[in-house]
Amino acid sequence: MNQEHGKHDLCASDDASVLFPPGCRCVSNAKVFGLEDSIRRAKFPMAADISALNKSLTDRIASLAKCDPGEGHDQWLTGVIVQFDLTFSNKAWIEAERYHFFDFVSSQSTMHRMASFNMDRSYNEYVDKRIIDIMREKIKAYNEFVVEPGSKESLKKKEDLYLEALYNNPSGFEITAGMTTNYRQLKTIYRQRKNHRLPEWREFCRWIETLPRGELITANAKG
Repeated sequence: MNQEHGKHDLCASDDASVLFPPGCRCVSNAKVFGLEDSIRRAKFPMAADISALNKSLTDRIASLAKCDPGEGHDQWLTGVIVQFDLTFSNKAWIEAERYHFFDFVSSQSTMHRMASFNMDRSYNEYVDKRIIDIMREKIKAYNEFVVEPGSKESLKKKEDLYLEALYNNPSGFEITAGMTTNYRQLKTIYRQRKNHRLPEWREFCRWIETLPRGELITANAKG
């Protein structure tokens, strides 16, 4: 057992802060809730007297968590709640939305604040500088345009300038959202994304590996 996992054993309780792998940029402010209680509740099916149950992780309960996807024995992992702030590109967010139990608590909004973002910090390293320069021009045009009082045409022009900025914003634009999910959903994500072409998905999966009892999520993942 390495030092990081040893630390997790000490803090693997409700409201447990989690560690981050070196170079992790996409996840921050992360906590885990309900791990110990979920371990205890996983023992309900074989218990006649639940008052005698404890929160120790037995081999049997661990094996349930590590079952293959779709078998259903890992249901108890849904009780282990994970909350964190996640910074992803537009491209990765589109893919993240496919996960039903990957819930957005709140997020930054390009619809509301597109003209206020710092263009020097908002794009990942794969966005062409020429595209960023175009975005600067469009944001500048919007911010400097003055609507003529009482002019519908002028107001429409202002709205169109904003839409131009929104629709031309590239896939490498990054925003942060507050997320809530659970260990069972992370188990699915890990299997599907750990070797993904997008580097931010691979980085996210490396973070999953560092969660308290992360081996329950990552065990038996193919590839």
